[in-house]
This record gives sequence, structure tokens and C-alpha cells, in this order.
Amino acid sequence: MNHPGTPEISVVICAYTEDRWEDVLAAVDSVRAQSRRALETLLVVDHNQALLDRLAREYKEDADAAGGTVVRVLANAGPRGLSAGRNTGIAASRGEIVAFLDDDAVAERDWLEHLAEGYADPRVMAVGGRTEPVWASGRRPAWFPEEFDWVVGCTYRGLPPGRVRVRNVLGGNASFRRSAFEAAGGFATGIGRDGGKHPLGGEETELCIRLGQVRPDAVLLIDDRAVIHHRVPEAREHFRYFRTRTYAEGLSKALVARSVGTQKGLESERRYATRVLPAGVARGLRDALLGRPGGAGRAGAIVAGVLSAAGGYLVGSVRARRDGATYSVPVVEDVPAARAEPGRHP
Repeated sequence: MNHPGTPEISVVICAYTEDRWEDVLAAVDSVRAQSRRALETLLVVDHNQALLDRLAREYKEDADAAGGTVVRVLANAGPRGLSAGRNTGIAASRGEIVAFLDDDAVAERDWLEHLAEGYADPRVMAVGGRTEPVWASGRRPAWFPEEFDWVVGCTYRGLPPGRVRVRNVLGGNASFRRSAFEAAGGFATGIGRDGGKHPLGGEETELCIRLGQVRPDAVLLIDDRAVIHHRVPEAREHFRYFRTRTYAEGLSKALVARSVGTQKGLESERRYATRVLPAGVARGLRDALLGRPGGAGRAGAIVAGVLSAAGGYLVGSVRARRDGATYSVPVVEDVPAARAEPGRHP
């Protein structure tokens, strides 16, 4: 139940593959079960007609029988990729706050309630939450360091606890005031995942930094009470994916730095690399000396992850200088939205 006068929240879930069909349904169900009712859930499908048609049939009714959140199914109106899908959702949404939930995650019942609390301060432009991994194998691989949980889209060791001010929120569990997009534009296309061979990221980081540049008074928060649970498939539990994803993050950071400047683009990363990661290596080596499983593997993975990300950053920087910027920032009201009826699509 919502309190009178509190901002209404639209939830955007971007989907792209029928392989995650059950995950998408579970994500929508978790929004419908919120203690604070969302104004609407927008399912944005990324250039997959079969999935678009199937979801439109699934949510053809205006709302569920219990009077829950309206579900609207939309086609990504921009180029292929997560950024354009999110921009489509922003342009079609009606809430004062726009929240984003990954298509393979489920939100705890008070997720929206905790996100909304942060907006009591009018300076707050974005609020994110905590993302916990749900490992396909049933438990974290012994070698996988918590400092690198961002590799699988989750909150990583090194982020401060509680409700704290941050440079950027993490995109799979985040919310923004609509006025943030009006001030800074939408998510940059050309940064982040686009269906290519590299699992890129960084689009939410770039947006948050850009928002801080145009609105220096803006406050961005993470509240670790706003929890979602993110499924980690078996393929992402292996070192091969770890190495690929860290390399891709380096490529992404090069684009972010080109967009917003190296100082801002790598500000948080410097602290992470000089404080959090050395402590992680030391902890792993200590565990190895004490005979605890995976200690040496975690220390080695941290070193490998740093080298892989650094290599990606160097390659990405050279490409960016050689080829010029390959991203664009849409003005949010210019994003073609095709406002579909609930359960319909253009």
C-alpha cells in the first residue's frame, strides 16, 4: 500500500531471450508482490519478435485478478542493446520514479519501499540497492572472490554498507527520478550490452557521472535494504567467463572515460584497485596458509581479473582514440516509445 503524496514508481524490465522465460515471469511476479505497489511494470523486448508476441499474450489482460500492477509489453524502439531498451522504457513510463530490475532477478517484498524512502530528500536523483547472487550450482565457487561479484551483476565486497552516497548505482537494481533523465539524457547507446561477443557494461556508470556533471547538487544513494536476488547461470561460474567479463569491463571503462573524462570515469576504480583488491589478495593468501578451500584461487583470480581488465582498458583506449566515440546520448523525450496498451505491442 502506498502513502498519499509519495512518488509513483514505474518498473522497467528489459528482456531479450526466450531462454529466460521463467525468469522473466518470476521477475514480474516479484514486482506484483511488492509491499509498495508499482504504478506499472514495463517489459521491453530487445529485437526478438517471438518473445515479444509470447509476452504480449501472457500479459494481455489489463491487470492481474488481484488488482496488481499493470504490465505493459513494448518493443525496444532503438538499436539493439540494453541501453536503448531502457530508454524505450523510460520514454513510455508514467511514474515520477523509474526503477530497473534485471530480467533474471527477483526483488524482495520491500524492494520498492526502500528505494522510495531515499527520495524524501529532493536532492536525491538516484537510489540503488543490493544484489545477491543465486548460484546455479547451489553455492559460490570456492575460487570466486566476492570482490568481483560485479562480474555476475551483483553487489561486490568493497561497497559500504547501509544507505550511503555513491558515485554511481548498479544498473540491475536501480532507480532514478524522471527529472534526472530530463537533465542528463538517457542511457548512452554504444556503451553496455548490445548482443555482441563481449559482455560489456558501464552504461549506468556513465549516466550517473554525466548526471553529476550537469547537476552538481545531485545525490546518488545505495540502500542495501533494497535487495534483489540475481540468478547466476552455470556458464558464468567458470573462470573463462570471469576472464571474458573482466576484459570486457576494461573495454567499457575506456568508453566511459572517453565520454566523461578519465578523472571522473576512474575515480571509484582507483580506490577499488588500491585498497579493496590488495586486501582481497591478502585475505586469500591468508586463507590458503590456514588451509581453507579456495584461498589461493581467490587471490589468483583477483590478480588475473585486474590484469584482464587493465588489458581491456588499454585496448579500448587505443580503439577509442583511433576510431572516435561510438556512443550517443539520447534526449529522453526524443526516444521513440510507441506507448502500447497493457499487454499489447506495436
